[in-house]
Amino acid sequence: MKIAVVGATGLVGAEMLRVLEASELNINQLIPVASERSVGKLLQFRGQGCGVVSAAQAIAMAPTYALFSAGGGTSLALAPLFVAAGAVVIDNSSAWRMAPAVPLVVPEVNPEAAFGHSGIIANPNCSTIQMVVALQPLHKAWGLRRVVVSTYQSVTGSGQQGIGQLMAERSAAAGQGSAPATPFYPHAIDLNVLPHIDSFAQADYTKEELKMVHETRKIMGLPQLMVAATAVRVPVVGGHSESVMAEFTTEVDADQARALLQQAPGVVVQDNPAQNVYPMPTTAHGLDPVYVGRIRKDLDLPNVLHLWVVADNLRKGAATNAVQILALLEKGAANR
Repeated sequence: MKIAVVGATGLVGAEMLRVLEASELNINQLIPVASERSVGKLLQFRGQGCGVVSAAQAIAMAPTYALFSAGGGTSLALAPLFVAAGAVVIDNSSAWRMAPAVPLVVPEVNPEAAFGHSGIIANPNCSTIQMVVALQPLHKAWGLRRVVVSTYQSVTGSGQQGIGQLMAERSAAAGQGSAPATPFYPHAIDLNVLPHIDSFAQADYTKEELKMVHETRKIMGLPQLMVAATAVRVPVVGGHSESVMAEFTTEVDADQARALLQQAPGVVVQDNPAQNVYPMPTTAHGLDPVYVGRIRKDLDLPNVLHLWVVADNLRKGAATNAVQILALLEKGAANR
């Protein structure tokens, strides 16, 4: 099995390499792919040096799979070329997510969708992934009707530019440097929160918020599901957090919800308010699970639950989910 990682020198690409390295996948050759300025750079993978190559060189090497994390424009241009060379593309950008013929897959939620691909599988948005992993077992029990979510998203979701602005502002506040002359965000992020992720679009919702609406419906197979999202950037490095209000078609029970989530794949429940136990970004940093806590029934509505959901957006929100899809396909191929 030959695996190309397109965007291997970026934040998510580097995380993909770490997740692949730690996996049990039988990888015969790792092909790191990046822009021309990075070609020739040596990356370490399982004790061996792997030279970064161009996309054209990688295509000529006929990889079995290509994991993409290089932006939507790159994915639109290059993914079909990798498919034509025989690769299955697992794309982390938003380019293909809502294409009708492209599966949008979270292995804990809709694994069967992965096998309906025509060469390209889309990896969902990081915020969507962790939310649907937490909601799926509850939907099976009570039938999901409506979701209202507010996110608290790490600057790592903006890549190195977001991290750089936060750290520069923090250093400037400590008198050890100056704030960036051309900040990435429209306002300061240190000691601040920004209710603004991606550009504003339909009805003054941002693209990030609309992704959560449309992707959740597609992944869960609920085209009529009501979803309202408010996406907020916070001065955190390590993971995304979400306050989720979930309304169901029947009455719910918090203790039963806790038990269902404790048994759910990919979920770790941390919910002991008396001991101040609940998930935080520091809980999830560098780890793969989706952490759920603050599980409680609404005080007024018997069919509503409130949840606090946290995951590392570079791991389960991106790299880990992509590698899980790859492993799912390999397991399916081995069983055929």
